[in-house]
Amino acid sequence: MIAETTAPLWAIPGAYLAAALLAAAWPTARWRSLAIATRAVLVLALIGVIAALANPAPRSAGSVPVATALVALLIAYLGWIIGDYARRYLDGEPGQTRFVVAYLATLASVSLVVVTANLAVLIAAWSASSLALHQLLTFYPDRPAAIIVAHKKFLASRLAEACLVGAAVLLYRQWGTLDLGALAALARAAPVLPSSAAVAATLIAIAVLLKCAQLPLHGWLIQVMEAPTPVSALLHAGVVNLGGYVLIRLAPLIGAAPTARALLVGVGGLTAVLAGLVMLTRITVKVRLAWSTCSQMGFMVMECGLGLYDLALLHLIAHAAYKAYAFLCAGDTVRDSLARRMSTDAVAGSAAPALAGPILAWPIAWSVVFGSALLWHRAMGVPSIPAIAAALLASGLATLLWPPAITAIPGFAVRLLALAGATQLYLLFHAFLSARLGMIATTPVPAPLADAVLAGFLLLYLAQATLVTRGRRALGRSALAARLYSWVYAGFYLDERFTRWTFRLWPVRADTPRSAGAATRDFEPNGSGP
Repeated sequence: MIAETTAPLWAIPGAYLAAALLAAAWPTARWRSLAIATRAVLVLALIGVIAALANPAPRSAGSVPVATALVALLIAYLGWIIGDYARRYLDGEPGQTRFVVAYLATLASVSLVVVTANLAVLIAAWSASSLALHQLLTFYPDRPAAIIVAHKKFLASRLAEACLVGAAVLLYRQWGTLDLGALAALARAAPVLPSSAAVAATLIAIAVLLKCAQLPLHGWLIQVMEAPTPVSALLHAGVVNLGGYVLIRLAPLIGAAPTARALLVGVGGLTAVLAGLVMLTRITVKVRLAWSTCSQMGFMVMECGLGLYDLALLHLIAHAAYKAYAFLCAGDTVRDSLARRMSTDAVAGSAAPALAGPILAWPIAWSVVFGSALLWHRAMGVPSIPAIAAALLASGLATLLWPPAITAIPGFAVRLLALAGATQLYLLFHAFLSARLGMIATTPVPAPLADAVLAGFLLLYLAQATLVTRGRRALGRSALAARLYSWVYAGFYLDERFTRWTFRLWPVRADTPRSAGAATRDFEPNGSGP
């Protein structure tokens, strides 16, 4: 374990754990303990990043993987920001000591998942983070919906951990080690992955899909709004992202298992598209953000299945930073959204060819991304990025060109510069990871699978463009569109079916005065559920 890490990073889980014990022993110093720990950890993480960047051979013995150091820094930053927000948010609330202890324990467990280089320790720490987070999700024990949702997450997490333990047993029997570096080297060296290792990789992929709330086991992630806002921010920005990081750490093993990759691409891509469509129908800001997280997690695991680990790492970092900001600023977002919607409604009648902007934005974005990638590859000697990565990047960035319309030249020029700048930042990040980590060789993705991914994201793009430009009222004039809209709004009723099945096997506590079915609905302000 120590071979791949340094003292600063290994001190991070210990610092969080010591602060948790201090807060439990001296409740009056709970917030002071949290403040000191989060700031000290931020310094340790910065030292770890500097050490990783200064090491001329990041893959050699005694070095720190750059990805590990970057994610550790991200967690330290989120722990500091969310912790300070929680102190103000919970001012005057009972149970603050319980919150601080569980919060610090969650951060300690998540940090241990990141810094460890042993699969057994990773599994134990990931399980501990789930148990600590359970205490945060049930911070208000008198709210039945919170208890039921935490119960659903408990079931999904235990199933995921059973898969991880099975994978660890298979890998140890096959190769006699659980060291992540040794497992990666053995997976690279094997001409064909042994069947037991391939099964283990598939089990790890299933565990990640469960932990990342992929369809149809996504309901708990959507329905955790009964927890305090800092808990939602920590869950959506930090804890749920761990699945992507685990896939990056185990990239050589996952990349050599076609079944695991196909599972990640299939389930992740489908979740990204379907959850993205559901998000477009939602009204409440926090519910929209929750569906967005579900979709983005699908996008991230799909990228890992496609072998685009640098894109997945960038996605992980960007999504965590954005989602923490979005949840902590949800109130401001409501106000800004209302103001923007009012101004949009005022000028809605003036844009005749409204759909022309999004349709023209797609080829423009593709030209910018592919042209920039070709320039970086030929003029600067940077390894080329796969075509599927450029296509996905262009599809996501094309939305930057939507407002204002293409005909509004000054505004469009600014957004075109933003698109070009975002493309260059990604290519710079790609070049950085290529130089520091090396390209991870994986088998090519089957063409039909890649084509299906692109077709799905084309569908999602067109649905977004239609909904944004024509609005819900225009869609409501079509009976077919209205019927489809109701199914999408309901999340395709996947969570209801899963909830009924799982609660038959393991019912929620009998003293909960509310039925499971009622709590599985993420209610909107108008009183309607899915």
